Amino acid sequence: MSRIGKKPIFIPNDVNIEITDEKILVKGYLGSLSQKISKEIQLKLNNNQLLILRNQENKKSKSLHGLYNILIRNMIIGVTKGFQKKLELVGVGYRASYNGEILDLNLGFSHNIMIQLPKEINIEIQSEKSKNTIIILKSYDKQLLGIIAAKIRSFRVPEPYKGKGIRYFGEEVRRKTGKSA
Repeated sequence: MSRIGKKPIFIPNDVNIEITDEKILVKGYLGSLSQKISKEIQLKLNNNQLLILRNQENKKSKSLHGLYNILIRNMIIGVTKGFQKKLELVGVGYRASYNGEILDLNLGFSHNIMIQLPKEINIEIQSEKSKNTIIILKSYDKQLLGIIAAKIRSFRVPEPYKGKGIRYFGEEVRRKTGKSA
């Protein structure tokens, strides 16, 4: 049996959960999230606990058991506390600016890269003199946050020789030695 899947999920008082046949809707003060549920999984709501049960004992049901437990936990954490990811721009002249809902990135190309961000994503840019620019992305939807952060990082992935590019905050880039003279 899945160790993660059989753990009950505790629901805070400020979170409302609605369960239908094929969907779960989680509402909190930061927002609301919904997730489609497979027919191989059952959800039972008891007081402040949500139990996830599987209908069959096959391999697919066992893997979905733990998956839905983690997805629902992340939804509850998202609507109560929220999530954040930090990206660091490493390179001379790499800049970012944000106006309205468009992120403008200057990454050393001949043109600026402009990205329209969804309304669920809040952004904050920290740029200090003689330090790398840091982009802080905040959202209550962990999946969307990860997709947007990966998309921004994909425009200039850190290269192994000088380490220039967009990296997650605290990420270590394995450096290669250049040509030996």
